Amino acid sequence: MFSTELFAGQDSSANNFFLMAGPCVVEGEKVVMDTAEKIVAICERLKVPLVFKASYRKANRSRLDSFSGIGDIPALKILSKVKEAFGVPLVTDIHAADEAEMASEYVDVLQIPAFLCRQTDILIAAANTGKYVNVKKGQFLSPESMRFAVDKIQQSGNEKVILTDRGTMFGYHDLVVDYRAIPIMQQMNVPVVLDCTHSLQQPNQASGVTGGNPQMIETIARAGIAVGADGLFIETHPDPAHAKSDGANMLNLALLEPLLERLVQLRQVVNKW
Repeated sequence: MFSTELFAGQDSSANNFFLMAGPCVVEGEKVVMDTAEKIVAICERLKVPLVFKASYRKANRSRLDSFSGIGDIPALKILSKVKEAFGVPLVTDIHAADEAEMASEYVDVLQIPAFLCRQTDILIAAANTGKYVNVKKGQFLSPESMRFAVDKIQQSGNEKVILTDRGTMFGYHDLVVDYRAIPIMQQMNVPVVLDCTHSLQQPNQASGVTGGNPQMIETIARAGIAVGADGLFIETHPDPAHAKSDGANMLNLALLEPLLERLVQLRQVVNKW
């Protein structure tokens, strides 16, 4: 189902899930490099293949004064330093078709945000780079309807497609995860990832700042592993309370290692079924 090309040089002998993890957005070089160093060390020890994640810009903000980034190229250059230093692949969001080529010069996986998963021009532009394309399922879409996003990319000549579930809207201020979506989307012969942190967002708050429920991250992750998710997506930060974006639903970096240890043990049990 999934080529190991993306994880060349990483030890995947334990038949683990893979992990997409990192801070929500590039806030600066120190936070990114310090976070990457710790995640890489944890994943190497546990034999969890890693794609390091950070957005070079956050285009979807509720308020005009919300932090969106330090500049596209400066942020992408910081991400490239992670790859140079640690040898792991990178994933970042793109927000428009004309960003695909720019971002593809620095990263290995182009991520299509959930709100943009139906935007044909963005999907085609991402496909045309030849990079892996990770499409987040829209909060407003059924898992079955993601077939059309997959088709757009594959019919553009790119078979490197990943789908990520990040929950489904439940009223105005909450999301729920329908775990049936994982096997349904796996039937499209693509790897399926569960986003354990954005699934716990509490959007559309009166303050204009998205809330979250991070104490439920382990619950979401355990259930995802139990039903056979190929990968997990976890945004993590050394100090979420002072993060410049999505701090309310990110995992404290200090909690990542014990969480992954338990999830690896669970995966070993699932592998026996």
